[in-house]
Amino acid sequence: MSQRVVLDGADIDRALKRISHEILEANEGPKDIVLLGIPTRGKHLAKRIAKILESIDPAFENQVGVLDITMYRDDATSTERVIRTTEIPNGGINDKVVVLVDDVLYSGRTVRAALDAITDYGRPRQVKLAVLVDRGHRELPIRADFVGKNLPTAKTERVKVQLSEADPIDQVVIFQ
Repeated sequence: MSQRVVLDGADIDRALKRISHEILEANEGPKDIVLLGIPTRGKHLAKRIAKILESIDPAFENQVGVLDITMYRDDATSTERVIRTTEIPNGGINDKVVVLVDDVLYSGRTVRAALDAITDYGRPRQVKLAVLVDRGHRELPIRADFVGKNLPTAKTERVKVQLSEADPIDQVVIFQ
């Protein structure tokens, strides 16, 4: 199996800074933004984006949490389900602008599950989607609002995001 690195650590940092600026611009500032990372790597990306948002605009209240979508998936068997913990920030999500954060957007099924999960925790004013990599091949009519890198791939290829919080190095790799 061959592999090639398509984003290194510096590329990932640049992409997250751009996404952070786009989030602030789209929201016209930091008010009412709640970042919810989808485990595993979406959680780490959400925390990184929160730090960047704080450095850009100190008025950002660092409302970052984790949204476990395990029980909402329609494409996993019960033996594949590993329950994680959902952590909603103290202010909740009612009438907030929730930005879902994930590493790779592929079929759209993870995002569909996240949208279902959100309804158990409140009613946001708006839900946006930020992804590090959009590789195409959607099965559902879902698109990201903020994208670090559009990466056209073949369905036979695998995209792996590695982040230092969970892996030895920051990089995005395509396996063929």
